[in-house]
Amino acid sequence: MSALLSTRATSVLRGADLGLLQTNVISTRSFGIKSTLRAQKFMAKLARQDAKVSSSVTALKETEQSQDPLVDDMPRELRVPMTPLPIRADTMERRWGTKDLEDLDIGVRKHRKPENVADAIAYYAVKSARKPTDIFFRNKYLHRSVMLEVVAAVPGMVGALIRHIKSLQGMRHDGGWIGHLLHEAENERMHLMTWMEVGKPVLWERALIATVQTGFFAVFSLLYMVSPRTAHRVVGYLEEEAVTSYTHFIKEIDAGRIENVKAPAIAVAYWNLDESATLRDVVLAVRADEALHRDTNHHFSDRIRVGRESLYEDLDHADDKPHIKY
Repeated sequence: MSALLSTRATSVLRGADLGLLQTNVISTRSFGIKSTLRAQKFMAKLARQDAKVSSSVTALKETEQSQDPLVDDMPRELRVPMTPLPIRADTMERRWGTKDLEDLDIGVRKHRKPENVADAIAYYAVKSARKPTDIFFRNKYLHRSVMLEVVAAVPGMVGALIRHIKSLQGMRHDGGWIGHLLHEAENERMHLMTWMEVGKPVLWERALIATVQTGFFAVFSLLYMVSPRTAHRVVGYLEEEAVTSYTHFIKEIDAGRIENVKAPAIAVAYWNLDESATLRDVVLAVRADEALHRDTNHHFSDRIRVGRESLYEDLDHADDKPHIKY
C-alpha cells in the first residue's frame, strides 16, 4: 500500500510538473540566465506540489510501522527526490526527437578568438591538453567522453564553492552566479552518469581518469582563486573542444564505426527524449549542453573583465527581474 501511494504520488507530481512547464515557459538567455521571476514562481509551485506529495507519503508512513527505524526517522523534506533538471529549460516542454535536436542552433564551429595574453594562455593550454587525449583514446569516443565529463564537472563546482565563500566573507550578494555554476556542475555529472551506462571503463582506465581529475581539480582551484576571469576562459575553450569531440562522435556513428544503440533510460528521462531515442540522440543532446556551457563561461569571463559581474543588476529594469536579490 505504501509503495502504491508513493508511486501514485510521484505520478501526480510528474503530471503537475509537466503541466506547469507547459504553462510557465522559463525565459532563457544565450549565456544561460534562468533565474527570472517566472522561473522563481515556477519553482515555488513545484515546491508546493512537492510538499503535498511529501505530506501524503509521510501521513501513510506514520500509520504503518516500518521495520527500518532509519526510514521512520527520515525528515519529510528528504522523502521528495531532488531530481536533476536539464540545463536547457525548454527541454522539458515536450518530447525531443532527432530532428528537434539537429535543428538546435548551437554554433558548432563557434570560436572565441583570444583578445589578450591571458586569453591566449588559456586557449593554448587547452589545445595542448587535448593532444595527449587524442593520442591515448584515438577513436574510442565513449571512453573519451567519460574522461571529458569527469574533468568538465569540476569547474562549475569549484567556481560555485569559491564564490560562495567569497560571498560569505564579504557579506555581499554573489550576483547570481552560484546557482548557474552548480547547475552546470550537475549537468556535467549527469553526462558522466549517462556515459557510464553506455561505456564501461576498465579498472586501469578508471584509475587514470581519477588521477587526471584530481590533478585538474587542484590546478583549476588555484587558477580560480588567482584569476577567475582566466579560469572561465579556460572552461569556455574546454567546452569548444567538447563540442568538437562530440561532433566527431556523431560522424563516427553516422559512418557505422560506432553502433547506434538504444539510448539508456537515464538519458531518455533527463533530456525528455523520445522513447525510441538512440545513442546518436544522446550525443546531440550532450553537445547542445556543452555549447551552452561554452557560451556561458566565455560570457562570465567577459563580465569579470569589464567589472559587471552582477547578473541581477542587468535584469533590474527587465520584466523577468527576480524578486529576491541573490
